[in-house]
Amino acid sequence: MENILVCDDERDIVAALKIYLSAEGYNVFEAYNGKEAVELAEKEEIHLALLDIMMPVMDGISALDKIREFSNIPVILLTAKSEDTDKILGLNVGADDYITKPFNPVEVVARVRSQLRRYLRLGGSLKSESVLELGGILLDDSQKLVLVDGSTVSLTPREYDILKLLMKSVGRVYSPKEIYREIWKEEPYGAENAVAVHIRHLREKIEINPAEPRYLKVVWGRGYKMERDV
Repeated sequence: MENILVCDDERDIVAALKIYLSAEGYNVFEAYNGKEAVELAEKEEIHLALLDIMMPVMDGISALDKIREFSNIPVILLTAKSEDTDKILGLNVGADDYITKPFNPVEVVARVRSQLRRYLRLGGSLKSESVLELGGILLDDSQKLVLVDGSTVSLTPREYDILKLLMKSVGRVYSPKEIYREIWKEEPYGAENAVAVHIRHLREKIEINPAEPRYLKVVWGRGYKMERDV
């Protein structure tokens, strides 16, 4: 689950954005001035920040400048002004995007999703050795995070381990017994049904059409594999 920092001195805006972002599965941290935002960004594992520009104690531009000293997370600026000078200044300091108030929360969520997808795909704070990617699936083992087409997917520990096993050896066919032995760490006595159930649930979560999977393929009589040519 990605952590989103929302900072605005207008508490109703923070509350509204939290409702929409939480509904999309994001974990939201709240701040009401730039100083609080910087402190949260230093203390917590934040994946993206939404910062208002005009705030007391410390404005959004100054907060962004401080955050850029220790983090390259995506930052989207919120501004009530339409002047190009604010936008240009923010982008020069290191903002990734800006949204002018009043805004549609649905648009904000779409911008957040887009920036997170780019950040995670390009590496961002993720260590490359912990990231597996195939087509639209990204698995970050350091955070136990799975994205499908940019959206977070919630997997059980068994489903996650099976996906990781198959993604680490794309194209290799694993028999149900091999999967059971690797994941359950036990000898596979009648393991086929248990593996098949987990594969079916995994397909339902990562495939657009589980009946015609793009990624997780069955090789009849042999087992399962992640498809190389997606």
